[in-house]
Amino acid sequence: MHTDSEVREPETRLHLPAFPEFSCNWFAAYTSSRHEKRVASQLKERHVESFCPLYSARHRWKNRAESDVRLPLFPNYVFVQIEPRERRRVLEVPGVLSLVSFGRKLAALPTREVEALRSSVGQMTIEPHPYLVIGERVRITTGAMVGIEGVLVRKKNHVRVVIALNALMRGVAVEVDECDLEPAGEFRA
Repeated sequence: MHTDSEVREPETRLHLPAFPEFSCNWFAAYTSSRHEKRVASQLKERHVESFCPLYSARHRWKNRAESDVRLPLFPNYVFVQIEPRERRRVLEVPGVLSLVSFGRKLAALPTREVEALRSSVGQMTIEPHPYLVIGERVRITTGAMVGIEGVLVRKKNHVRVVIALNALMRGVAVEVDECDLEPAGEFRA
């Protein structure tokens, strides 16, 4: 038989679950075109933790002059670390159009991935690459098979890709570096 203190004890030890609505997470702020750096600067002024990864690219201007420019790795996006209830602080920044969400629920980004990206920017060469999906038609952009199209079949080690090519009405598998591929769009016979 339990005494009153023994019966109540488990109730006092109950811990409320951590609600994602009150935890600090990384989210993607969708910005006006070419406003990413300005938005990141204004977020910093408002003491909102943000991250706008940049990469270097060589740009040729209309007057044929060339220069190195710093461009956003994810055009139209700036990452912000906030509690979901603080979303208004981000949405009030000029140039921020919305926060990425599914319906009314903000889409939190994996903290591990954002932190890994933050630590690698400046440490290694990072540049944008088309997002390729298994089953998508792709085109080889360099090497002896430049221009050949096929279907992305499998990824190995996150850097190698196997594509199926139509040659003589048979499938041919060729390993190609992912950086040597681009989305091909619709099938062309």
